[in-house]
Amino acid sequence: MNLPSIKTSFVEVTNQLDNPPCRIFFKNELEQPSGSFKLRGIGYLVAKRIQEAKALGKKKIIVFSSSGGNAGLAAAYAARYYDVECTVVLPEATKPEVVEKLHGLGANTLLHGAHWGEADAYLRDVVIKSVKDDEYPVYCHPFDDPVVWKGHSEIISEILKEQQLPNFDKVRGVVCSVGGGGLYNGIVEGVRPYGIPVLAMETAQAPTFNETVKADKLIHLETVKTIASSLGSPYLSAKSFENYKAHPTHLGLIDDLDAVQGSIDLYDKFNYLVEPACGASVATIFRKQELLKKFGELKPDDIVIIIVCGGAGINEDLIEQYRMLTAKSK
Repeated sequence: MNLPSIKTSFVEVTNQLDNPPCRIFFKNELEQPSGSFKLRGIGYLVAKRIQEAKALGKKKIIVFSSSGGNAGLAAAYAARYYDVECTVVLPEATKPEVVEKLHGLGANTLLHGAHWGEADAYLRDVVIKSVKDDEYPVYCHPFDDPVVWKGHSEIISEILKEQQLPNFDKVRGVVCSVGGGGLYNGIVEGVRPYGIPVLAMETAQAPTFNETVKADKLIHLETVKTIASSLGSPYLSAKSFENYKAHPTHLGLIDDLDAVQGSIDLYDKFNYLVEPACGASVATIFRKQELLKKFGELKPDDIVIIIVCGGAGINEDLIEQYRMLTAKSK
């Protein structure tokens, strides 16, 4: 099955860092054509659903998404890749630049609701229900779908299949950012056979995972106001909570400005452009290295893998705005 996602580079960056506690490798998901790791899972979902539609003899396939962020861009890119229609329902406050990007990928857009939840409800309850009998709708949830997690797990499988790392004997942990838990679920699926712990990073302004664990039940945050907008899910997938209980998982919590600083540091050191949501995970190899101690006493030849998840909502101008923002806070 040809997929819209691509193989991404896996590089050791140990010698480019200041006093890392062990060997550090980047899995560079920012290289995905849509700008983020989201294309892994959503591209896989769209491919699977198109197969099912064709088996049913359906000729008119429409991909639907309710995300104005990286999931929506991934859905639009995947739809264009397979030459099918795509409609994205966005909250009314969505930035014009996002709408333009989606139109550039050939997607139709509708604006509805004050936030993602309202846009998603409108998509599922009104838009999808209005499709014609000869049309086959493909609904793409941004993070809460087993097929999406399976697609994300390829991030880890690829490291092994491509022999980007001959074996996992020395890997002591994988670091990833967490919003609703889609990437985390995929990473756990990938590393589960090896028992490798995961460090799940989020910000104090979007502490969905931390608050769920603290309450010991699935919760719904009333408000989520974070600069790291791609982490701004009000709830965690039930599977993520199950995985937390079943797989060795550490939680990392930093401030929004630490995540922003992670994006700045990554740009300054490697010329990578990533959203603060990704900055939350890379912060652990810059100014928040103490969080790597959650993996235990690390030796120089041990390995930690950082998932550089990317994000399309970033440019050099924003990096400079972030630089001014962090300077003000000092």
